[in-house]
Amino acid sequence: MNYHNSPNRTREIAVVAGAGPAGLTAALELTRQTDITPIVVERDGQVGGISKTICYRGNRMDLGGHRFFSKSDWVMRWWQEILPVEQPSDAAATVQLTYQNQSRLFAPAPRVPADPDKVMLVRQRISRIFHRGSFFEYPLRLNAATLKNLGLLEMSLIGASYVRSKIAQRTPEDSLEDFFINRFGERLYRTFFRDYTEKVWGVSCRDISAEWGAQRIKGLSVTSAVLHALRAPFRSATDTAQKGTETSLIERFLYPKFGPGQMWEEAGRRLTAGGGQLHLQHRLVGIEHHDRRITAVTVLDKVSGTTRRLACDYLISTLALKDLINLLRPESERVLRISQRLPYRDFVTVGLLVTRMKPHRQTSGENGNGMPPDNWIYIQEPHVKIGRLQIFNNWSPALVSNADTIWLGLEYFCGEGDEIWSMADGSFIDFAARELEQIGLIDRRDVLDAVVVRVPKAYPAYFGDYRYFDELRDYVSEFTNLYSIGRNGMHRYNNQDHSMLSANLAVESIRSRGVGKSRIWDVNTEDEYHEEVAQRTE
Repeated sequence: MNYHNSPNRTREIAVVAGAGPAGLTAALELTRQTDITPIVVERDGQVGGISKTICYRGNRMDLGGHRFFSKSDWVMRWWQEILPVEQPSDAAATVQLTYQNQSRLFAPAPRVPADPDKVMLVRQRISRIFHRGSFFEYPLRLNAATLKNLGLLEMSLIGASYVRSKIAQRTPEDSLEDFFINRFGERLYRTFFRDYTEKVWGVSCRDISAEWGAQRIKGLSVTSAVLHALRAPFRSATDTAQKGTETSLIERFLYPKFGPGQMWEEAGRRLTAGGGQLHLQHRLVGIEHHDRRITAVTVLDKVSGTTRRLACDYLISTLALKDLINLLRPESERVLRISQRLPYRDFVTVGLLVTRMKPHRQTSGENGNGMPPDNWIYIQEPHVKIGRLQIFNNWSPALVSNADTIWLGLEYFCGEGDEIWSMADGSFIDFAARELEQIGLIDRRDVLDAVVVRVPKAYPAYFGDYRYFDELRDYVSEFTNLYSIGRNGMHRYNNQDHSMLSANLAVESIRSRGVGKSRIWDVNTEDEYHEEVAQRTE
């Protein structure tokens, strides 16, 4: 493998570890904004990280479900430049985008584009909670369906509990339990939030930092959900960006026709066309540094088993922070110990192909095969381990090879090496199908095919030694030409757009010879920060 990295090189080199959203965004922006040559090394055989698309016998899986929505103008433009929005079916041939408190008309791809498959679709977001055998709208709404499902007495108790939480807020707000109760009231928290959250993280909400809620849920509350419902009749059906909408209340989003990986595969092609390098099945195995400056890295070619030393001027890392620090070989045993104890939650998806689903009284039945309209469903039933159910047909019809079948993703949260993670594929498929049958959504006899996909370190966690995280951030920040970005690089539960914003800020700092490097850590802490990013990068 030729890395085009000779001792006589005249251009600066940036090694980028990882070809997920953060790594590819940083590398592509380096080719666009600088004369620096990015060399991307990715240990997997495909790009996209957790945002990749898994293809199994013609059916495509989105690991976790990725809405293409951002409050940042810069991110929205970036996505649409890579994959334009599909021409709408109506004669208007425009989509109204309303975000950053501005309304504008966006011109999608031409009616007969050069490649009609390289587009993004405008999708309607529908997600519900499955609890006590009934479907509840998510976010919860105070409507007739919710009242019928819960009953008048329970609704009254939830309302009284919410009022109490507003009168007597928990202070200080240290734990995720405090965060939820302050915003939703204790009874609603115990009914709809506690069990599912503890299923995801494997620990009590009392042991999770409130910072997780601040980054994932931000300003959402019962009040904001009610106001959102009241404003719903006045919103345009083609408004896809929704700048003023809380992330958890978004009702329309953009989505690549063939899943999220399509975006990053196209970004990878543009990277190499622009002079960057992308090497799959290559892993960073060594880092050299002197006086707090990275001087070279060692890369392992997983196919040939050979290693190569690359001298570099910059290192942009999206590696899990614990792995990066291990490669840096810190002198401080405490820093190394804390990094090795950083907690993560891992993830297993079972792709299940079925001929039909069992009809439910709360689904329209328009499809004739029992398929509900949801993109995904939160499974709140405590007697099963499944956490969430994706219905890939409703993300994009192109994800399913046969329109007469239903392609499901059953999501399980676990720890690498535990009972769920270690279950044999055949046993896991049978276990997952039985659980879905147990809660009345399928009949196992209707299963046609299945596959198991495991994702390590999918969710950076906010408990345990995470409380010492600032010490790790300070240590990594001492290296003047090292930029640790993205979901795992920052050990932060980022969405795609947050990871992209951190990547763009890293490129800006490199262009400015290190100025503004600390701003990377402000991403996904304050909503309004995204507006500032968009304004600076225009």
